[in-house]
Amino acid sequence: MDEKQLLKTALFKGMDKDELGQSLHALHARERHFDKGETILHVGRSTHEMGLVLSGSVRIESLDEMGNRTILNLIVPGQYFAEAYALLGNEPTLVEVAANEPTRILFLDLQNLKPGSCRCGGWETKVLYNLTLLGAQKNLALSRRSFFTSSRTIRSRVLAYLRFAALKKGSRVFEIPFDRQQLADYLNVERSALSKELGRMKKEGLIAFEKNHFELLDPAKHDLL
Repeated sequence: MDEKQLLKTALFKGMDKDELGQSLHALHARERHFDKGETILHVGRSTHEMGLVLSGSVRIESLDEMGNRTILNLIVPGQYFAEAYALLGNEPTLVEVAANEPTRILFLDLQNLKPGSCRCGGWETKVLYNLTLLGAQKNLALSRRSFFTSSRTIRSRVLAYLRFAALKKGSRVFEIPFDRQQLADYLNVERSALSKELGRMKKEGLIAFEKNHFELLDPAKHDLL
């Protein structure tokens, strides 16, 4: 684990090296490697640990009764997952967490932050405050995805997502973290229908793309940046 890397992440924001060391010890930090596609957290299981992605990426997925998958989020290096479940401790998860590629994860046990275990001073106060911010950011991410998937047509869903990606990058040229199947799952559409719509949009001069590299064209129609 790289101390400088950890101190730049949201959970350890505002800490010094001594506080970081104390928190890692108290939270029983442990590192694990997962292969691509390997399940990290199963649906219906409870957990007392949250995860920090050190390298690679992690998919947060929802499966319906028919086995259809919806990608709710993609967690990249420096980002966290399962913090709400880890704080609750005994709440069964409603999602599945899987490695999107070979991935290293730092697990942190949050049980020492509960009343009776937490001194609530020093590093504990900073961690609890940062967890509150993480929760707010996750709520925004879920609201954002709801906005992307609320439109009736595939084109409007794609454009809503691509416009956000462009705004976040600050450029009409950007890369997205999803392959075609993952993007279809994230936008809750069929892959074949998504590919056809992307092809039509490309022919109409709205977008240009190569794999996950995109460019929004025709500024008059997009009016973004």
